[in-house]
Amino acid sequence: MTDAFYLKNKIALITGAASGIGAATSRELARAGASVVIADLNITEGERLAAEIGNARAVEMDVTSAASIAKVIGGLQHLDILVNCAGIGLVGDISKTSEEDFDRIMRVNVNSIFLVTKAALPLLLDSHGSIVNIGSVAGSVGVKQRFAYCASKGALLQLVRQMAVDYASRGVRINAVGPGSVNTPFLTKYLQGLEDPAAGEVAIKGAHPLGRWAEPDEIADAIVYLAGPQSSFVTGQILMVDGGYTAR
Repeated sequence: MTDAFYLKNKIALITGAASGIGAATSRELARAGASVVIADLNITEGERLAAEIGNARAVEMDVTSAASIAKVIGGLQHLDILVNCAGIGLVGDISKTSEEDFDRIMRVNVNSIFLVTKAALPLLLDSHGSIVNIGSVAGSVGVKQRFAYCASKGALLQLVRQMAVDYASRGVRINAVGPGSVNTPFLTKYLQGLEDPAAGEVAIKGAHPLGRWAEPDEIADAIVYLAGPQSSFVTGQILMVDGGYTAR
């Protein structure tokens, strides 16, 4: 690990960290030297991952509950890096999206960032820390049958820009990573629900000019970059890691 990416003695909190991009990010931040707090509703998987990583511990957190968040943040004495990774998806256009589904996706994908960031902000101000949020290509372009998801990720992008302006002068950097399709359990589940999963895989990969989807560690590498000192002059940005999806 080069000095630029070395995060020894840094404390990182990752939400939604027990699987997918969150788990890959936990591994990469630990590999860079950080002590990782794996926050997830699935405490069993979180503890399994923490044991695998070594330089980590798992905590149970519901990112939609201020009380649950406060309990976790209250147990931290120091925090350098916050990665808001918890999120959910939803397939359907506006006519097929219920009010309950829309509310839920906004609560998990948008409200959670407000709640977790607000709770962690005093610690991050003390450390002049870094916040990295997980966005999506769906926050920058329209994606078919992703009405609520696009709305939530578009809102996330504006949260990043606005908070970056407010807190740059106080030493806190706030950015986002915008993945394209990523080989995660969510994508696997989505494909399994299709009438023709093989055709769905071909279509998804074909939407990316690189001709494939990403692996979670490719997104994690971008998060490590934005979290550390090598990106010290970067704030208010969304780093697209999308195989060229938004370049079309």
